[in-house]
Amino acid sequence: MKKVVALVTGGNRGIGASCVEEFAKAGVNVVINYCHHQEEAEKLADYIKDTYQVDAISIQCDVSKEEEVEKMVNEIVDKFGGIDILVNNAGVSRDSLLLDKNMKEFKRVLDVNLIGTYLCSRAVGKVMLEQKKGKIINIASTNAINTYYPESCDYDASKAGVISLTHNFALQMAPMIQVNCICPGWVKTDMNKELSIDQIKEEKKKILLGRFGEPEEIAKVVVFLSSNKASYINDTIIKVDGGKYN
Repeated sequence: MKKVVALVTGGNRGIGASCVEEFAKAGVNVVINYCHHQEEAEKLADYIKDTYQVDAISIQCDVSKEEEVEKMVNEIVDKFGGIDILVNNAGVSRDSLLLDKNMKEFKRVLDVNLIGTYLCSRAVGKVMLEQKKGKIINIASTNAINTYYPESCDYDASKAGVISLTHNFALQMAPMIQVNCICPGWVKTDMNKELSIDQIKEEKKKILLGRFGEPEEIAKVVVFLSSNKASYINDTIIKVDGGKYN
């Protein structure tokens, strides 16, 4: 029987790497997409194969570039025969004062976070429609809903766009494909490693559980949405933020 295949963009570190491992624990073959840090991605793929006895490969691709995305998807289909799960996790942030934003960096945030989600969803979605089955899980952020930081306005806008894409792809691809979105709050990842101790203390005060999340806590929700246990969940936005109230 053919194993399920999951593609995780930005899968070499942080939430993405945790998703890769949680999928492997569930017996899913995994494709680790990365843009940079080839050695890191290959090392993770080797670890997954050795530890969980599933197939794991890494593929370099800038998700904001249409030709690279199409090439990646074709490569995966050639190797595995299809793609059952897509996790649009690749993302970047470039925080700076709102009125001093560098437009090149602003555009890069939108290109990776929003355009990348669209390109991957479109390319993989066509494969899933041919299969007549599939699950797409987008990683947005609470910044897209009700948590605002002016220095992150480009990031916030890109993630709000991801929520909009979730609704539109769910509508377009129903009833065969389920498309859902997770909005994490503060999570212990490289994206947040430059926060000062004082900033971390202040942000923790705004979270009912009093702490930042672990990447695997997000990944477990991703795997749940990808499973048959979530067979009647579609076009849904799920906050996973420890009860952030400000």
